[in-house]
Amino acid sequence: MDLLLVEDKDSFRRLLSQALEGTVWKVKAVADPQEALRAMEAQPFHVLVTDLRLPGMSGLELIRRARQLHPSLRVVLMSAFGEPKDIVEAMRLGADDFLPKPFDLDAFLALLDRLRALVGAPPPDPAELWIAHSPVMQALEAALRQAAASALPVLFRGERGSGRERCARRLHVLRHPAAPYLSLPAATLGPEGPDPRMLQLLEGGSLFIPGLEHLSSAAAGPLARAMDSGSGSRIAWMGGLDLEGSLAPDLAQRLGSLELRVPALRERREDLLALTRQLLKVAAQREGRPAPWLERGAERQLLDHSWPGNVRELEVLLGRTLLFDEGRAIRTFPELGLGQAAPLCLPWPEAGSLDGMLKAVARSAEAKLLQKAMTQAAWDLPQAAEALGLTVRTMAQRLRDHGISLEDRGSTSASPKGEQEHNAMRRATEGESNHSRKAP
Repeated sequence: MDLLLVEDKDSFRRLLSQALEGTVWKVKAVADPQEALRAMEAQPFHVLVTDLRLPGMSGLELIRRARQLHPSLRVVLMSAFGEPKDIVEAMRLGADDFLPKPFDLDAFLALLDRLRALVGAPPPDPAELWIAHSPVMQALEAALRQAAASALPVLFRGERGSGRERCARRLHVLRHPAAPYLSLPAATLGPEGPDPRMLQLLEGGSLFIPGLEHLSSAAAGPLARAMDSGSGSRIAWMGGLDLEGSLAPDLAQRLGSLELRVPALRERREDLLALTRQLLKVAAQREGRPAPWLERGAERQLLDHSWPGNVRELEVLLGRTLLFDEGRAIRTFPELGLGQAAPLCLPWPEAGSLDGMLKAVARSAEAKLLQKAMTQAAWDLPQAAEALGLTVRTMAQRLRDHGISLEDRGSTSASPKGEQEHNAMRRATEGESNHSRKAP
């Protein structure tokens, strides 16, 4: 791993460089902060170790500019004159630790070992979105907080794409957010089990093993023994398993201590729109564009969809939508089949004659079909009328008869096309009224 050392005192710079000889660190040692910046522009480094007082630039300014170049850079600030305000500022800028000079070389090497673990297994972002408005997610959140108070291994069960790994990251953040975290798919484990050197790096942190249903029988025993090893006993173990999967007995005794079920997306409808907006915001930020808003038709599609692929399906859908739709609003999701897979659900009519009940059912069905047609046409009145084989005037009249207003589509009326739709319905309705007035 690459380490950049910035120290203007020649003797101390040589001492630290010599202490790192023969270790995993490949050291570049410089005295000038400007030279350090040029080095970081030329290549990425894993760790920056810098003095506070440097010629021409403070260590704090160097940290600020270095983190702009490499946001994931791990940083250690050292000084014999560090004031509390300097230490606080360094932590605000992203420094991982402060070493007051003079310091013990063993402590220095131990600190670098911890940073090496964080470089190889970075902890999750504590600010990663976590939506838990629905009752099932609130219950899961309460269970996670209880689990965080113990060191018990946790097994997350759920459908594929439901967010088992996201739950593991959430539990890690609740337990020890600054500790190393690693996800190691079960399918990658062989008869030798996890690498002991990796387990040493993860001590004090968490190891999540997703896809335990794909764990080979030859790897189950070595994995169980790794959990009992010296390093393994100092790791918080977590696993992911589908609802129908099972574990080998020796592994179930260890990893099945606490089992939490991750609900499917269709079970947490109260979270769906908030989750969609947050995912859109994150994805749009990655692309350097404003997050589009959801119009009512798109919201209805999301709520009507069955989500067999769970949160993963939602993320893929939003990613593709942003790729091909550069507008400020998402009016429809063509990939969802416009709700065609959902059954047509109608209320039971009031008891009465068969003919009367059939007429009531037909009226309810007509309202549903009109709404669906409008959604398919992204609330474009002429387009929906054409699709149903109706005139715009007749379509507008039937919408009015069923109490379906174009205002239901949310903010669409603020757009030029929305204004056209509004005018079209007004003209159609007025035309119908004029026709009625002229009739004898």
